[in-house]
Amino acid sequence: MIKIVYSILVAFFISILQGPIIIPILHKLKFGQNIREEGPESHRKKTGTPTMGGIIFILSTIITILLVVRRANDEAMVALYALIAFGFIGFLDDFLKILHKKNLGLRAYQKLILLTIVSCIFAYYAATNANIGTSIIIPFLRKSVNLGWFYVPFIVFYLVAVTNAVNLTDGLDGLASSVTIIVITFFAMVSFGTGHTTLAIFCAILAGALLGFLRYNAFPAQIFMGDTGSLALGGAVAVVALILKLPLMILIVGGIYVIEAASVVIQVTSFKLTGKRVFKMSPIHHHFELSGWHETKVVSVFAITTIILCLIGFLAL
Repeated sequence: MIKIVYSILVAFFISILQGPIIIPILHKLKFGQNIREEGPESHRKKTGTPTMGGIIFILSTIITILLVVRRANDEAMVALYALIAFGFIGFLDDFLKILHKKNLGLRAYQKLILLTIVSCIFAYYAATNANIGTSIIIPFLRKSVNLGWFYVPFIVFYLVAVTNAVNLTDGLDGLASSVTIIVITFFAMVSFGTGHTTLAIFCAILAGALLGFLRYNAFPAQIFMGDTGSLALGGAVAVVALILKLPLMILIVGGIYVIEAASVVIQVTSFKLTGKRVFKMSPIHHHFELSGWHETKVVSVFAITTIILCLIGFLAL
């Protein structure tokens, strides 16, 4: 427990210290966010705000965890590899957006291919790891189900879906950061309670790093996490749940991610089939914005909702 508290504080302060260094550098390099034209009018003033801010909490997590966890095959290291691997895909996307000077990075199929390749690696690792295997735990029923040959394709779909869902959630200042801090804290407590000590340390470190990053990402944001950060967070959260054999728990504690992704699917499907939109804009956080909610209200309500969902998650264990 002392090591966990120590890790949180170290990661937090490393993130805090990086802000005044990295933000000016990104400004100087003109690594600014290009706001999509179809987005809310109020977001236009955010054009030019430095992006790729995910680098801050990724570096904080790497530095802190290397000081605490040393075995390369450790669960915490596997989660760290997921943070880095998925974050690298996001980095490529962000870099291309900056290079093209528009909100267009990797094409959808290119991103999907890269996410699928990385997901296949982690799915295969899990399936062949004696401590994880091909079984998953069903929330509330508290039963373990062996998926057999279906496990790998299921996990690949799961990893790609979660990373994209977290990516869609990153649309308001501090939204993805706030929600993920709560979700990863939930998994830190579950990991600690089930004997996955080093995994609990990883979750605690990431939570601390995100808290430090939130100092610069909260409204009005001085820096955006970009796809570098959102895909990294999605991959890390998904792999942590995977190691715990709780991928279905994301449907509960990550309910905000699910709702954000579902709103996009519903909006696109409705428009293609009927020509009508269900929401004023998707993802759904923009719908609430256009309904008169301030960004901070949306973030607060979504964060509180996540806390409630996490409490329900504890009941499901």
